Amino acid sequence: MTVKFISKAASKVNEERLLNLFLDLAKINGPSGKEQLVADYLQEELPKLGFSVAFDEAYKKFNGDVGNLIAWHEGTDNSIPPLFFSTHMDTVLPTENLNPIIKNGIISSDGTTILGADDRAALASYIEGFRAVIESGIPHGPIEFILTVNEQAGLVGAKYLDYTIPKSKAGYIFDSSGDVGQVILQGPYSSRIWFTVHGNSAHIALNSEVGNNAFLIAAEGLLKMKLGEIDNETVANIGIIKGGELTSIIPGSVIFGGEVRSFSQEKLNRQLDHMKGIMEEVANKNNARLDVKIEEKYLGFNVSEDNKLVINVKEATKNINVSHYVTKTLGGADTNILNENGLTCITLGNGFQNIHTFNEYISIENLNNTGRLTASLIEQWYENHKQ
Repeated sequence: MTVKFISKAASKVNEERLLNLFLDLAKINGPSGKEQLVADYLQEELPKLGFSVAFDEAYKKFNGDVGNLIAWHEGTDNSIPPLFFSTHMDTVLPTENLNPIIKNGIISSDGTTILGADDRAALASYIEGFRAVIESGIPHGPIEFILTVNEQAGLVGAKYLDYTIPKSKAGYIFDSSGDVGQVILQGPYSSRIWFTVHGNSAHIALNSEVGNNAFLIAAEGLLKMKLGEIDNETVANIGIIKGGELTSIIPGSVIFGGEVRSFSQEKLNRQLDHMKGIMEEVANKNNARLDVKIEEKYLGFNVSEDNKLVINVKEATKNINVSHYVTKTLGGADTNILNENGLTCITLGNGFQNIHTFNEYISIENLNNTGRLTASLIEQWYENHKQ
């Protein structure tokens, strides 16, 4: 039985064509910093839909092989404010020799690679969704795709995006494990913190009396730190420890680092100060020297429910018979960086699961609904802005 949608454009989404497109894109090997093959595919396909394609030179900042892709379509009515759709072209691990398995409405790999639904599902859905808009014959405003590189390594491509190229100021990023209908309005502030403890190295058998074990000093500080869930808005973690030379040498230095995320800039700074203060206290007590470096990863964002993007997505989900819900996440995404640089956007769920593992999967239902919602968002945006 054919499901009828209020959205004329969404009804034109071709499920078989979308599935095949997703599988084609998923099989293109494009790990972080090596997205050239994905870019080549898009550079060939997007002009067929009427897009002009440009690349920036972000890759020069991190020794990548291609820059961010910005594609522009004039639309049929340039009185409508342009709308962008963004996601990343890279995957966290290679998808070389991907063998997709489809069973009971679920798409997965054969377990020897990741699937790459994060976020080739969005790429495929944007293309099919816009193709459906064209085939439906509905009027629409200008549409822009902002497709980043090296996202998985820490939103790097978005950080170095040439923000003079995009023409649109509002848009959506489908990049979350929530089912289609999830609307993420708030994302966290995030900073890394690095500690280097300098004790004194010595041979355990020859001059151990002059040794000052940096590992033990670091351990004392870590045991005193508040880590994990600090409160309902803040989390902190130590995830990297490096040091040591030989089993016979008392380690004279150790480097360890972690990350703090919070919906509140004040709480984030408070937690960073706490971690720094603990280590300063412990280092002084043990006659050790301490170096501390704090790196801002990205700023938080918080989009109001009365924002035009939110109103638009609520109406667009209804038009494809999908329930919506608003939420927030401590997960980071290009959404953080784009908002930080003046491009207002929100994250939407597209339903991939177990990302960054060989057990990654996405349901065909979520894939189809991502394509339908893309089409419906474009259609509803026009309805909400036409004169």
